[in-house]
Amino acid sequence: MILFQEATQEVAQEALSEEKTLSVIDLIVNGGTGSIIIIAVLFVLLFVALYIYFERIFAIKAASRIDKNFMNQIRDHVSNGKLEAAKILCAQTDSPVARLTEKGISRIGKPLDDINKAIENAGTLEVYKLEKNVSILATVAGAAPMIGFLGTVIGMIIAFHQMATSGGQAEMGQLAGGIYTAMTTTVAGLVVGIIAYIGYNHLVVRTDKVVHNMEANAVEFLDLLDEPV
Repeated sequence: MILFQEATQEVAQEALSEEKTLSVIDLIVNGGTGSIIIIAVLFVLLFVALYIYFERIFAIKAASRIDKNFMNQIRDHVSNGKLEAAKILCAQTDSPVARLTEKGISRIGKPLDDINKAIENAGTLEVYKLEKNVSILATVAGAAPMIGFLGTVIGMIIAFHQMATSGGQAEMGQLAGGIYTAMTTTVAGLVVGIIAYIGYNHLVVRTDKVVHNMEANAVEFLDLLDEPV
């Protein structure tokens, strides 16, 4: 029994010594020139996606930050006729809500529809600023898997070319390069696409929350102007 266990351990150790580990760099390099080029393109797309995501997430976070007493202070200033103080408060508050409110304050004295229209126009510009470059993230989410599948097609072409030139007698070693390229680029494309897709949807949700906050404060401001004196 002891001899059998020792023999089993020796076999296991030999198997482990013969086992080869595959690093990420080896995975990329061993795929051939086509695989390297496509994965390099995907890496650039991943860098662009991550840069846009983090840049936008910080911008949206800053846009959603506002003092809870801001609208109460605006209400007090407008009710007391201190429009200049209200404008100064808006100017000191760097947020879309403050800029929309300032636009509405600057139109006080005109018909309510004109004030509402001015706020809507300003809101459109603010939403455009919030969504800056987000469409690029959506493009990366759609393009990365397709680029990966392009590598798949190239890899299969290489494999079938090996079979054709060898008269259908190609060995697995000859076909391995093409199949390797096909698999590695597919995985890389899907990984980049999934990351970009999740990032895009998260930014959309965060942007919608800021837009909803802008709309709520705009309605509150218009209600303030429409209150009976």
